[in-house]
Amino acid sequence: MGMGARDWKDWRPFVYGGLASIVAEFGTFPLDTTKTRLQVQGQKLDQKHASLKYSGMTDALVQISRQEGYRALYSGISSAVLRQATYGTIKFGTYYSLKRAATDKWGADDIVLINIVCAAVAGAFSSAIANPTDVVKVRMQVRGVEANVSLFSCFQDVYHNEGVRGLWKGVGPTAQRAAIIAAVELPIYDYSKQKLLNTLGDSVANHFVSSFIASMGSAVASTPIDVVRTRLMNQRRVRLACGGLSASIYSGSIDCFVQTVKNEGFFALYKGFIPTWFRMGPWNIIFFITYEQLKRY
Repeated sequence: MGMGARDWKDWRPFVYGGLASIVAEFGTFPLDTTKTRLQVQGQKLDQKHASLKYSGMTDALVQISRQEGYRALYSGISSAVLRQATYGTIKFGTYYSLKRAATDKWGADDIVLINIVCAAVAGAFSSAIANPTDVVKVRMQVRGVEANVSLFSCFQDVYHNEGVRGLWKGVGPTAQRAAIIAAVELPIYDYSKQKLLNTLGDSVANHFVSSFIASMGSAVASTPIDVVRTRLMNQRRVRLACGGLSASIYSGSIDCFVQTVKNEGFFALYKGFIPTWFRMGPWNIIFFITYEQLKRY
């Protein structure tokens, strides 16, 4: 009986992390859709997005809602929920499990460097596993509702035209981005929460402020990698009549980074920064408050 309780305690961070991630995803997904649309527009060789359709986050939200309906803001939500059920579960469960193991071995609960390493490992590992759901989510968000593609048919389309490699397209920058976000976000949250205990206690207000501080740091650190990742995932290679594959816009992460800066300037790497931050803030607030409440109950 005691062993069963311990097993459940070991799995709790995974379960709570997955549930809290899904709740946060539903609450902020429209902002993620605008971020994705903003990041792919303006690519030099992509004629469909050669001109800038949206001037910013608010304009994108209004245009998508008017032209495609409110449902378009939730295009790809099925893939996003599947992604959080895998990525969120593994990421937060792994981080808190590694952190607990480090605490048990070295008494290192407040050593920031160890927390950063644990978070980076958890972020990279979980995002690499969940990469196919990320690819499908980006494709569904860019196409919108008029494409009328289901989660399964989008998976099929990527696999049929691009094979298994297509499902892991952009896995390099995805793992890098996730490692950076986790390495910045989770230790900052834990550090801020610890420092605010004296003034705010272990309260919702503390969780709110700590998660907001964490989201700002992770948005600044991760947006350039996120732009590269989104563009790599969105480029679609189709099988030609001769049996080969059509050419890609970018040959890889570095080529995408260089071409983006060369053709659109350095600040193109921060396309979608405002919706990224606006999404990360509420996402983290919803996530950490939900997570902390689940821990209590």
